[in-house]
Amino acid sequence: MLIIFGILIILACVLLGFFVLIQNPKGGGLSGALGGVGNQVIGVRQTTDVLEKGTWILAVLIAVLCLTAPFFIGKGGKAGQTLAPSAVEKAGAGAPMPQAPATPLPGTTPAPAPAPGK
Repeated sequence: MLIIFGILIILACVLLGFFVLIQNPKGGGLSGALGGVGNQVIGVRQTTDVLEKGTWILAVLIAVLCLTAPFFIGKGGKAGQTLAPSAVEKAGAGAPMPQAPATPLPGTTPAPAPAPGK
C-alpha cells in the first residue's frame, strides 16, 4: 500500500512542478511558447485559470497523501519497535551479554573484599 502512496505522491509532485513551470505570474510563461494552440482553443484567461486550479488541487492532493500514508505503516508491530526482528538479531541486540565468571579463574587471585563500613 505504501508503494502505491509513493507512486501517487511522486506523480503528483512531477505534475505540480510541470504546472508551476508553465505558469508565469506576468502572463507569458511557457503556455505562449507551446505554439499558441492552447490560446486558440480555450483562450489565455481560461488557460491560466485551469493551471492555477490544477496547482492548488495537486498541492492539496500531495498534502492529503502525505498525511494519510503513515496510517498504513506496520500494523501489528510492538509499540516502540522500529526495526524488524531479523534486523535486531543480525545486529546482535538479541544475544545475551556475557557475564563475568562467578568464581575466579584458576591461577588468579580474587580481589579483596571491601572493608565493612565503607
